[in-house]
Amino acid sequence: MTDIHPTAIVEAGAELGEGVSIGPYCIVGENVVLGDNVRLISHAVVAGRTTVGPRTSIYPFASIGQPPQDTKYRGEPSRLEIGADNVIREHVTMSPGTPHGRMLTRVGNHCLFMIATHVAHDCTIGDHVVMANNATLGGHVAIDDWAILGGLAAVHQFVRIGRHAIVGGMSGIEHDLIPYGSASGDRARLTGLNLIGLKRRGFNRDIVHDLRRAFRLLFAQEGTMSERLADVAELFRDNEPVMDIVDFMRIDRERSICQPRDDGGE
Repeated sequence: MTDIHPTAIVEAGAELGEGVSIGPYCIVGENVVLGDNVRLISHAVVAGRTTVGPRTSIYPFASIGQPPQDTKYRGEPSRLEIGADNVIREHVTMSPGTPHGRMLTRVGNHCLFMIATHVAHDCTIGDHVVMANNATLGGHVAIDDWAILGGLAAVHQFVRIGRHAIVGGMSGIEHDLIPYGSASGDRARLTGLNLIGLKRRGFNRDIVHDLRRAFRLLFAQEGTMSERLADVAELFRDNEPVMDIVDFMRIDRERSICQPRDDGGE
């Protein structure tokens, strides 16, 4: 059974799963698909070709799936896919993709989007991501699993944020942030590893120790980055988290890697 408040508008063609709850003054567009037990609390708008996964909650005044804020967009049938068990708080905005990306913006599962966060066109967000109040993504940004963005953080278009990384509040980041890394400032610099996050998620001491050794080697002054990557890959080839960093840094990319501050960071 679905529960639709009499003041809500659900356009013909919208698909609603079992147990969907649509509160007062919500609007659901004709091409929207809401999975089982999705909740729209009140005054939320879900538009466009948007799919919302099971048990996701969308709070008042969120605007989900409206046309992207891209002057090149001409009404193409792009999509927004949101996974399961997400919490999307008040005034959050999420845009579908564009022909200049993959025609798709994708959000994973178990994410928390706090008040007034923005996910721009063609972004890809993994699982268990947290964006604190007013954090903002430019177009084509990729955020990997378990990453955290502090309040008022702003991420430049095409930037990648690695898994288990953290961006400090009020930071502007315009370079790729390595997995397990910590960055802050305007413009953001790499300040070390996300040691608190690693501890909270149960990484053992040996792995963390190797990550710290690998970090120092990767960002040492001696040799070229290619040489340092090769050395770290050889020394820590059996350490999966270290190899996550190596693989991340070896991928062809639009943006350069975020570098440590002048005193060396970690």
